[in-house]
Amino acid sequence: MPYSGRLVNRNIENNHYLCGLKFKYKVEKEMQLQQTLRKNYLFEGKGLHTGKVAKMIVGPAPADTGIVFRRTDLGEGMQVEALAENVSNTARSTTISKGEASVSTIEHILSALTGMGVDNAYIDIDNVEVPILDGSAKPYIDAIWADGFVQQEAPRRYIELKEAVEIVNEEKGSRVRIEPAEEFSYDIKVDFNSRVLGVQHAVWNPETVYAEQIGTCRTFVFFHELEFLFSNGLVKGGDVDNAIVIVEHPVTKEQVENMSRLFNIPALEVREDGYLSNLQLRFKNECARHKLLDLIGDLRLCGGFLKAKVTAEKAGHGINTTAAKAVRQTL
Repeated sequence: MPYSGRLVNRNIENNHYLCGLKFKYKVEKEMQLQQTLRKNYLFEGKGLHTGKVAKMIVGPAPADTGIVFRRTDLGEGMQVEALAENVSNTARSTTISKGEASVSTIEHILSALTGMGVDNAYIDIDNVEVPILDGSAKPYIDAIWADGFVQQEAPRRYIELKEAVEIVNEEKGSRVRIEPAEEFSYDIKVDFNSRVLGVQHAVWNPETVYAEQIGTCRTFVFFHELEFLFSNGLVKGGDVDNAIVIVEHPVTKEQVENMSRLFNIPALEVREDGYLSNLQLRFKNECARHKLLDLIGDLRLCGGFLKAKVTAEKAGHGINTTAAKAVRQTL
């Protein structure tokens, strides 16, 4: 089913948004088919947390494969399926592991593939961490979208719940609820008690174009967290090209100059709106939209496309993947 820009199916009778891309389909209900990529796509760059350079090839896979990561540096057969039961770590990103094979910071590529409606893909990577690229899913969308996808002779497997699943972390005030619905919808509320961010909302539903309104939104970090992460060697691949930096508390000129040295970028400064200079926000609520991007990627670990209503507050990788595990247990 090739397309250019926002295309379609040849059966053009009505417009509908499926997984954030604009598809046209018959008004009468017909079976949705699985789809995969048309060719291989190479991405290369540093991992956000490890700083290690990785080459990653995202390519076609047979029907009913799902999303599978393959560690090419570890030898043949070293692979891990993108499923919630394989989650091994959720500290600042999502890591999946199986045997000796681990892959971290998988949420952006999973989100991109979900947002573009890809059922099956192999992801070959020669290191432990997915490249951060620009901190969003945009590089994947820009590379893959124009070529379109290949329909496969197998029905798409939607994940439909019989009853609601809800995970609550009272200590953090976070919650993820997934409940039965006729179509998918995601609604996230972000509240860091921040004077800069305030309280932000973001949504993904059949009226939202993922590629334009969610996939382009970059990761973010607070200035005071960044200092801690750098000093403890926890963010070796970050720079001001792939992260929005929020300056919540007053900082000294020396602190900003030190950050300039760490990023190897001269003349950084704190803007009046409370962000570190370097990037212009793509949306006023870009940070909430990025948390939504992460949520979509983490919930792909349910094993397919959710046909459900998802609501989340103060969500993060830990509670997202716990919710995905709970859904898997109902299947």
